[in-house]
Amino acid sequence: MRYLPHTPQDRADMLAKIGAESIDDLFADIPVGKRLKNPLDLPPHKSELEVTRHLRGISRKNHVAADGPFFVGAGAYRHSVPAMVDHIIQRSEFLTSYTPYQPEIAQGTLQYLFEFQTQVANLTAMEVANASMYDGSTATAEAVLMAHRVTRRKKAVLSGGLHPHYRGVVETLSHMANDDVVALDPDPHGAEDILAAIDGETSCVVVQSPSFYGHLIDLKPIAEKAHEHGALLVAVFTEIVSLGLVEPPGAEGADIVCGEGQSIGNSMNFGGPYVGLFATRQKFVRQMPGRLSGMTVDAAGDRGFVLTLSTREQHIRREKATSNICTNSGLCSLAFTAHMTLLGEKGLQELAEANHARACQVADALAKVPGVEVLSESFFNEFTVRLPRPAAEVVETLAAQGIMAGVPVSRLEPGRGLDDLLVVAATETVTDEQIQLFAEALKEAL
Repeated sequence: MRYLPHTPQDRADMLAKIGAESIDDLFADIPVGKRLKNPLDLPPHKSELEVTRHLRGISRKNHVAADGPFFVGAGAYRHSVPAMVDHIIQRSEFLTSYTPYQPEIAQGTLQYLFEFQTQVANLTAMEVANASMYDGSTATAEAVLMAHRVTRRKKAVLSGGLHPHYRGVVETLSHMANDDVVALDPDPHGAEDILAAIDGETSCVVVQSPSFYGHLIDLKPIAEKAHEHGALLVAVFTEIVSLGLVEPPGAEGADIVCGEGQSIGNSMNFGGPYVGLFATRQKFVRQMPGRLSGMTVDAAGDRGFVLTLSTREQHIRREKATSNICTNSGLCSLAFTAHMTLLGEKGLQELAEANHARACQVADALAKVPGVEVLSESFFNEFTVRLPRPAAEVVETLAAQGIMAGVPVSRLEPGRGLDDLLVVAATETVTDEQIQLFAEALKEAL
């Protein structure tokens, strides 16, 4: 049976059933000034063939990262994902499964979630990790809400090196919950005094390392100051590969570690889906959002997996819930686990070393370009440069040549006077030839 839109009589019957005079009555709660005064400017309906042809034309405007030199990062990174990962996640028992509402018959799903949690806990040097979240930004916002529950305070201090998108999500959730947020100014030099912002009312301090601008941050003194005032340290990352080389946040005193796991097993996909990672201390486990898969034995003594904690509104009373997460990016977490298993500890370390080496090559090459200043003194695979021209203009100039030069800070921090700053990333996928081409093209553009 074909799907057809409701007829005028269908609509009239439905309105009569609910006692509304017109469709406009259904939007009475929306302020008049926020309502559209005219229909959306959309083209008239087309056939399926015409729509397909139109969308294909639009898709051709996309520039795929693999099509040329690519130095874009800022929270989304191009890495090589083994073909085996896609083979595994496309198996029907994984691809078609969803939330284990009957966990006892979803042993395979629960087992890989258990393995995923173990990997994340080991990577972050924390005691417990959950079965993934939407993405890094929402994981960070949930970490702030968790810190409020643990400390019974309502004030979060956000580092100026936190990704602007992550900051925005935290501010949005905090606004709706009437919580306080102290967001420090952007910190492109890695020189902010975040210790001075911590006081007796602080619930948590949120610090990203490597920061949005690429700086590696020593978390130990921040953790000490936070703990002295009864606050928690929330350590954030956008590049999980960095933990193959950098000291993990748990070893530096972090209480909650969260961030983005896209770099492992998940390609960029023009914006997602991604996978949020979340880990904490054992003593805070009952305040941790999301769900937790555990391992046990059944009555016969055989190993089995169970959904140990599930703190969503769907499972318990809303007022007792500790999470607003309604799914756990299961297929993306499986991709993460498959890729991490293929890498192993040594493979991850080698991958991290290759990333850092490539980034150093790019930084050295750009530093030789007249007028270019590399601001980041310590970094992993991403750093910030100052250009003698607005970075957005330079990026557009190089994009016309097929070179994706990076992310202009002004794109994510408009009106902040940072128009001359460019965030550049380099992963293992970058070649020597591409680095040379980038430097030469940038010199010409300037």
